[in-house]
Amino acid sequence: MNGGRINTDFVDNVGGVDCSDNEVNIKILLNALVHDGEMTLKQRNRLLEEMTEEVRQIVLQDCQDQTRTLSVTQVRGAEQLKEQIRFIQYLEKEGKLDRALEFLPSDDELAERLANGRSLTRPELAVLGAYSKMVLKEQLVTPEITEDSLLSQLLIAYFPKKLQEKYSDRMATHPLRGEIIATSLANEIVNDMGLNFVQRMQDETGASVADAAICYTMAREVFGLAELTESITHLNGIVPAVVQGEMLHQLRRNMRRACRWFLRHRNRASSIEQTVAFFKPVFEQLKANVHLYLAEDEVAGIQTEINALVKENVPQALATVVANMSTLFSALDIAQIAQAESRSVALVAETYFKLGARIELHWFLEQISAQPVANHWQALARAAFREELDWQQRALSSVVLRTCSESCDAQTVISQWVETNQTLLERWLHMLADFKTSQNHEFAKFSVALRELNLMILQCEGQK
Repeated sequence: MNGGRINTDFVDNVGGVDCSDNEVNIKILLNALVHDGEMTLKQRNRLLEEMTEEVRQIVLQDCQDQTRTLSVTQVRGAEQLKEQIRFIQYLEKEGKLDRALEFLPSDDELAERLANGRSLTRPELAVLGAYSKMVLKEQLVTPEITEDSLLSQLLIAYFPKKLQEKYSDRMATHPLRGEIIATSLANEIVNDMGLNFVQRMQDETGASVADAAICYTMAREVFGLAELTESITHLNGIVPAVVQGEMLHQLRRNMRRACRWFLRHRNRASSIEQTVAFFKPVFEQLKANVHLYLAEDEVAGIQTEINALVKENVPQALATVVANMSTLFSALDIAQIAQAESRSVALVAETYFKLGARIELHWFLEQISAQPVANHWQALARAAFREELDWQQRALSSVVLRTCSESCDAQTVISQWVETNQTLLERWLHMLADFKTSQNHEFAKFSVALRELNLMILQCEGQK
């Protein structure tokens, strides 16, 4: 509370416990091989010794990932206190947490911190992070998770490479197979997304724990979260920690948005692998060419963000991806529009983005995102407004594309559509003009504006 830097003993001294966990699970696997006569005890002991260095690296990486998530959670500090309080209350309601036993603040103290703009300390966040992992691990021991073909690969990845190369087939019979998969996935989710991610997804969408975990995995694979996170953390000592923390915070926000999208719109008949195979090529195409599809002023705005990151010693390629991530989220909608309308990804992407810029949907999204929230229900409303606007931009892009011939270009079809529908657009643009006269907006204004936008799209659809 006075500026000291510490986590908790169970985080700062976790190496021994983590090493013991790995050792026990490795020995269970090898002892079964010894029992079945596939190796001698002497061979087992020699193999254990040979794996010492790799296990050390696994343990250290676990430790780094765990402290990273605490640092990213602290980036926005007091801004996140309301949702952390809700997580504490969730754990108490489920009978998982005794707040007094864990020396967590009382309701009165939390209210005082809210009033004074103070956040939870790192030790308090460490306690919540531990409970998050423990509870989530228990909830993920379910066939939806442990029998999934992609998530089952977490079992193989858990063990050192020497064992993966020789004994991966025997890992499937490990007596703690399900627990290892669930633990690995729980660690990934909390390390990447923060301590209250799953509970937040449940609040916002009503999803089950397993569904939230599955959709996190889809988003993680489609958007290359693991590779991006590794690229950012490798800049330790090169880039200021505050810059790294902000980049990781923005990735976390985009992954939450993508997870919500998958929870709402994915094809539930498709496996995780099939879903990733459908969306990832579109994401990669957009990542390589997104500047070709955006309006010039939006390209300039993103370039300013890239330049700011490069100035802080972030490599150009990484800075470009990070600055574009909020835009690249739209790959999910663009992929489905391209399939539904039988159009090229390039045409759909350019139409989607330039139409959004032309009638100021992107500006309106910025106003929604910037809207402050005073309580849980306002936070849910803001998230719902963002989702609704994304859905309406998707619907409107489809309407416009249906007016387009096989050989049309995006600029022409947008201009023709705007000219044809000028009367319908007037009310929407008039409402935006009203928004621009004030810096502060009531939630009701967003609701009314989104309703008008939806009515306009329905009228446009009715003309076709």
